[in-house]
Amino acid sequence: MLEAPTDRRTDPRALRYIVDHLPPGTTIKRQLLIANRTAETRRIDVYPAAATLDDSEFRFGEGRAANELTSWITLDHTTVKVEPWGEARVRATIAVPPAASRGERYGVLWASATSADRAGGQVTQVHRVGVRTYLDVGPGGEPASDFSIGELRPARSPEGEPSLTIQVSNTGGRAIDLSGAVTLTDGPAGSRAGPFPVGQGVTLPPGDSGQVVARLPVELPNGPWKVEVNLESGLVKRSITAQIQFPDAGQVGKRGSVVSRITSGWVLGAVVTGLLLVTGLAVLARRSRQTGRPPTGRPRERIPAGR
Repeated sequence: MLEAPTDRRTDPRALRYIVDHLPPGTTIKRQLLIANRTAETRRIDVYPAAATLDDSEFRFGEGRAANELTSWITLDHTTVKVEPWGEARVRATIAVPPAASRGERYGVLWASATSADRAGGQVTQVHRVGVRTYLDVGPGGEPASDFSIGELRPARSPEGEPSLTIQVSNTGGRAIDLSGAVTLTDGPAGSRAGPFPVGQGVTLPPGDSGQVVARLPVELPNGPWKVEVNLESGLVKRSITAQIQFPDAGQVGKRGSVVSRITSGWVLGAVVTGLLLVTGLAVLARRSRQTGRPPTGRPRERIPAGR
């Protein structure tokens, strides 16, 4: 991706994927870079294809499978020839019809290369990389993105590998791609471990729930531990702290006991409270100027003559 909306330049998802909200009848353009990191000239096919969100995964359609979103996408080049170690640029245009219905659509822009034929060979290899597209359509502003962290469940595999399964619910109006890490503290003898990444590849549509899993070193003691879970999707970040204890091999432990949660709700509340406070002070100051009396609770300063 070489382009992203200016209002999303700090969003890591928008720097990797096409993530946008458009009113019906809107057209956008996005430029993509295709790089050949081999010593051979490559012929690259570029095309849009369908995608869906199923079972907490972003799933690509077979081949050049089409959907409503792909019918809105055109490319200035459908084939590019890229010299060894060279680069090429392709511009995609997405034109949302005026009559498009409200909702989020998914797709992918593929860059695909086919291996050269080999003498006597009957297998053709196709290599492709793509840029996901998350396009929300509807009048007005973009639906907010949000999610919540639910139950934490520690376990050990029959081989003794510990894991932590984290339940997540998409409570917003946009699809989310989850990443993050877990850190263990206050363990046996005050020990600490991590951070350990959670497995990526979990994508949840609005209103859906799923799980992310962190896998930990087999030598990790059972605990008890204090675990801090930090998850994010783009600019949305959520954290939870809980007490857990891992079970013996081949067992699932008791769910974690939540100690605290960190969400952005307090930030919004603080902003609203601050605005109310500032507004209240402004009203008091204005009344003071109009009546010549100071705001209630503050004595008016007397300035001696000659100052």
